[in-house]
Amino acid sequence: MIILAVFLLAFCLSSSKSVTAVKEEKKQKVSPGIEVLLKEEKKLLKGKKVGLITNPTGIDSHLTSVVDLLHDDPEIQLTTLFGPEHGVRGDAQAGASVDFYVDEKTGLPVYSLYGKTKKPTSEMLKDVEVLVFDIQDVGTRYYTYIYTMAYAMEAAKENDIPFIVLDRPNPLGGEAVDGPVLEQEFSSFVGMYPIPLKHGMTVGELATLFNKEFKIGANLQVIKMKGWKRDMDYDATGLPFVLPSPNMPTVSTAFVYPATGLIEGTNVSEGRGTTKPFELIGAPYINGDVLAGKLNALRLPGVQFRGASFTPMFSKHAGQLSHGVEIYVTDRKKFKAVPTGLHLIKTIHDLYPDDFEFLQANNFNLLIGNGWVKGKIDEGSSVNEIMQEYQDDLDAFKKVRKNYLLYR
Repeated sequence: MIILAVFLLAFCLSSSKSVTAVKEEKKQKVSPGIEVLLKEEKKLLKGKKVGLITNPTGIDSHLTSVVDLLHDDPEIQLTTLFGPEHGVRGDAQAGASVDFYVDEKTGLPVYSLYGKTKKPTSEMLKDVEVLVFDIQDVGTRYYTYIYTMAYAMEAAKENDIPFIVLDRPNPLGGEAVDGPVLEQEFSSFVGMYPIPLKHGMTVGELATLFNKEFKIGANLQVIKMKGWKRDMDYDATGLPFVLPSPNMPTVSTAFVYPATGLIEGTNVSEGRGTTKPFELIGAPYINGDVLAGKLNALRLPGVQFRGASFTPMFSKHAGQLSHGVEIYVTDRKKFKAVPTGLHLIKTIHDLYPDDFEFLQANNFNLLIGNGWVKGKIDEGSSVNEIMQEYQDDLDAFKKVRKNYLLYR
């Protein structure tokens, strides 16, 4: 009996420790750049007129907007707001221009950095002595916010204004790097610089790389996060997730985006106008069960496909019953987004050669960052052959990337 009692006590203590460890793990949080700035680096803003580039993702760990944090701080003079694609308050759909207006809550002027004017002008910056950037990126080259940052860095350099990046996590983690490196002739607002499709960097790390490698030369300072490690995806940070844009509602969306964002360059719906953009893809001419069967037969790591039907409320095939697949990432560490996206496009291309099309409007070449992948798919090359073609450039980028990593 005594032995049994001792065993039970030891088991209970062990279980208690395990529960405590789990609770502690859940409590662990990353402190984003805005919190570090206000606690430790506020001197960088004191006595200066501050311009802020942000959107709804600019929050602290309690969901308080960076706009309110800076505007309500008596030691900080926030004078001007700048909004990227989708606007400061996130109320504009993809591609929609947002004109100049006055923010109702703060009374501050808001300038759009999407549409005709992507770079802040001297007139916009006339009341700014330091420019702050605080926006959540999603870890994929063709997401436009990192180029809003790059243009703003250029403007800051040209107008002799310090530029501060308040860093945030890469939702996909900071380890996986994959995809073709953009070729400069295909530079656009969905890919300005020769970086791979999945870069594995934070916005602060990208800012340092852009600033030196592409010779922007801004007076740049990155306010690093505390507690973030490269193996963390967003769910491991303990931070609340605010959708960075109307069609990027969850962390799961961000994980498939390097794969299914490429679908935008085709006549297949990427799921815009549904409750699962980028996780649902399809078209009226596709047989979803056949497509799911073909893709699952490839046994791609960390992902499964389910035949699905849906009717988009807007965007491609709006109001039309479409068929295709829903994408389930079953293991984020094993999932290879870029090869998965290429397999997806190649499989649809091969199954429906008379119906499938690459679009001119949402140019596939600009999304993939070159002119040869489309040609390889049309010629019947395998995805492995395509991957081998871009591997040397990817390896070269990885060597350069190491010089700009701020976290382990």
